[in-house]
Amino acid sequence: MIRINLLPHREAAKKARREQFFVLGGLVAALGALMVFAGYSLIGNAIEDQVGRNDFLKQEIAALDKELDEIKRLKEQTQALLARKQVIENLQRDRGETVYLLSELVKQVPEGIYLKSLKQNGLSVNITGYAQSNARVSALMRNLEASPWLEQPRLIETKAVVLSGRRINEFGMNFVLTRAKPDDGKEKK
Repeated sequence: MIRINLLPHREAAKKARREQFFVLGGLVAALGALMVFAGYSLIGNAIEDQVGRNDFLKQEIAALDKELDEIKRLKEQTQALLARKQVIENLQRDRGETVYLLSELVKQVPEGIYLKSLKQNGLSVNITGYAQSNARVSALMRNLEASPWLEQPRLIETKAVVLSGRRINEFGMNFVLTRAKPDDGKEKK
């Protein structure tokens, strides 16, 4: 029988497989390193893009905050202007009240009554004066109640005093001035 020694052939096959294993292992390691590098690069680029977007958004938010501050300032100015306009409208509406008050008082104060003081606080009016009798004070109250511009007369006090050697009644009274309605003012013109 012929004997063949296969050991060198087996050794060569083992060596070839070992070389193939190391080459494939190196290729796998290189491919793994390449994938890790690509992953880090992609993640780094994504982070840089997001940071850029965040910076852009911060700039836009800052610009919008400035615009909001401007809008808030404009709203405050608008409110201030509306308040001024309301004051002017109130003054315009109320400018004739004193005229109506004095005109109406001249019409409604009966003979024998002399007014000493007249104080107006808003729509509330306080008068003090002298009357020859309590009946004249009652007549004044009835006249004020019947007036279209004056209402709610309320007698505060009445007392007898001696003035210039004559006995007369001193009185104090409150009443309310009625505001003119816009339609009333147009109809009377």
